[in-house]
Amino acid sequence: MMNKMNSMIRSEKGQGMTEYIIIVALIAIAAIGTITIFGNNLRNLFSASANALAGNENVSNKGTQSTVKRKNLSNFGNNTEKK
Repeated sequence: MMNKMNSMIRSEKGQGMTEYIIIVALIAIAAIGTITIFGNNLRNLFSASANALAGNENVSNKGTQSTVKRKNLSNFGNNTEKK
């Protein structure tokens, strides 16, 4: 009876660690997606901030507005983005 209780307790030890690994992986995927979408604007923002901290007085943020194009079944395969 005691051996069964010990084996049940031991079998659940890795569950918490697995859940934390899944959460960390989801956060990493979300961070990668955010950097992919807003990466250039973030670089421009930090560049302007670094220049302002360095003492440059003529600093402007050259970030661009991102546009989200609606896709449906008729235009899903078409890539009409201009780069």
